[in-house]
Amino acid sequence: MTALPPFELECYFARWEFAAKYHMTASDAESMSVPELLAMAAPHDRAAYENLWLGYTETRGLPALRDVIASTYANRRADEILVTTGAEEAIYATLQTVLERSSHAIVVTPNYQSHETIAQSLCDVTGVPLNADDGWSLDIDRVAAAVRPNTRLMLINFPHNPTGAILSRERFDTLVGLCRRHGIYLFSDEVFRLLGPEGTEHLPQVADVYERGISLGVMSKAYGLPGLRIGWLASADREILRRIEHTKHYLSICNAGPSERLAIIALKARDRILARNCSIVTQNLQILDQFFAEHLELFEWTRPQGGCISYPRYLGSEGVERFTSDLVETAGVLLAPASIFQSNLGPTPTDRFRIGAGRRGIGEGLEAFCGYLKRRRA
Repeated sequence: MTALPPFELECYFARWEFAAKYHMTASDAESMSVPELLAMAAPHDRAAYENLWLGYTETRGLPALRDVIASTYANRRADEILVTTGAEEAIYATLQTVLERSSHAIVVTPNYQSHETIAQSLCDVTGVPLNADDGWSLDIDRVAAAVRPNTRLMLINFPHNPTGAILSRERFDTLVGLCRRHGIYLFSDEVFRLLGPEGTEHLPQVADVYERGISLGVMSKAYGLPGLRIGWLASADREILRRIEHTKHYLSICNAGPSERLAIIALKARDRILARNCSIVTQNLQILDQFFAEHLELFEWTRPQGGCISYPRYLGSEGVERFTSDLVETAGVLLAPASIFQSNLGPTPTDRFRIGAGRRGIGEGLEAFCGYLKRRRA
């Protein structure tokens, strides 16, 4: 394994996430306090949390938590779930387990950096770009052309980070069929699934429709509970989950007991939480529609199909990197420029930025944003 490069998004957030006054590039939904979450709990679940013994937990995850996670899938059972410490551990452990030096992997670009860089540290990787002119969709013929005899893994992420795109069901089914014909594991990062503007149609979870599908879920994004640091993997392939569990022994070993109990409460209240969060996204996107309509000379706006983030184009002459840097330094408005999502596997857009619509209070950030634009024009 070669050394991993700096994680550009996390380095950027280390500098600005808690320093900037207006965090406008967040990829999670609105969070809540522990008392707010406990108010949703059934009496026995609240008692289990309040009387928790703070010892080690099971590596695979609390059985009661795996039961409730499994209930969110159409065809998976508790013994086909592996609970992880957030999504990043799940990504790292899966790639470390599935890929070898002699392997080949395929990822979409642009991407969440660890999909690409962890894979690259282990084996040869081919990037297949999403097409901005086709709604950020994926050309399955290009994926097929990238397949090699040693292709072991394909990584996808829909709703997509940073564009908010969702693959059409027809292309999704074709991709699953392609992976099935070649015996390729299909790792599907589904952390934004079920989040989006009201009426969003989401894809099935790949673990429900493909025997070598591996679905990634997390409490951080759609549920808005990143502080719990609870994620999970689901797959019909129990042997690969067993091997990933062995990799986890070298990482977190087990999850935090209080977080597991709180995740149970949240997942049992999932309909209520998701409805609230999707309502926030719907309202915020209406506000963003109006904002970008008023600044057509500077931005090319595309609504996300799902999730809570989008990837608008910046049309200003100085470029998006200088623009976002000056915006956060002088107005306290944080956006993530295109350099954060660049790829070593091929060209990616250089004139875009990620903006989030999942949290409350977006109006205050946009007011500061508008003030900055007015000062610049003056």
